[in-house]
Amino acid sequence: MPATDDEIREKYLERAIRELNRLTQELQECRECPRGQLLPVLGSGHPQADILMVKHAPRPSEIEEGVAFYGRSGTALMKSLKRLDIDPLAVYGTVCVKCPVLDPVMADPACVHRLVEELTIVAPRIVVVMGPEALAVLNDLDLPARHDLTDTVGTIQRLTPAIDALYVPNIDDSLDEEGAKRRFWNAFRVLGQWWEELPPY
Repeated sequence: MPATDDEIREKYLERAIRELNRLTQELQECRECPRGQLLPVLGSGHPQADILMVKHAPRPSEIEEGVAFYGRSGTALMKSLKRLDIDPLAVYGTVCVKCPVLDPVMADPACVHRLVEELTIVAPRIVVVMGPEALAVLNDLDLPARHDLTDTVGTIQRLTPAIDALYVPNIDDSLDEEGAKRRFWNAFRVLGQWWEELPPY
């Protein structure tokens, strides 16, 4: 008897959860970066999110909790998503540098490039790239048929044939000053237009 669409989706979801759990375990066991007893900062959100948000390195609150976008940046993002009427359950957030090192340049490049695995597992329709450091990492990833992204703020670009990209300022640098908040919002709200035009499943 052939499987229904719902059963097929459920199988894909189960596989994504399994693969993210495996990646989490591997990251927690990794000893390539000099992070001492601190745990890596992991991505969070829906395992098959339409939207993947990535910034370069975690802030202290994220390091403390071991979760990307925990704290002020996460709160600001949730408010922004609500304003754009985007379902937060359609979002996955992560960082390039998962090891809580004093200086992000100390992170092992091979660890940083494990972002490829996250992108492959989640298989988002769009990646929101936050800040120039994250942009540089994305442009260095070994993704099949990858296009180089430009630093054109607030413009939908093509990352791969299946994944769009939106470059925005780093949210962590946009929380305290009104002009920076405005620049972030003006770029980020393009995601709302993209979401509205997303065809139904």
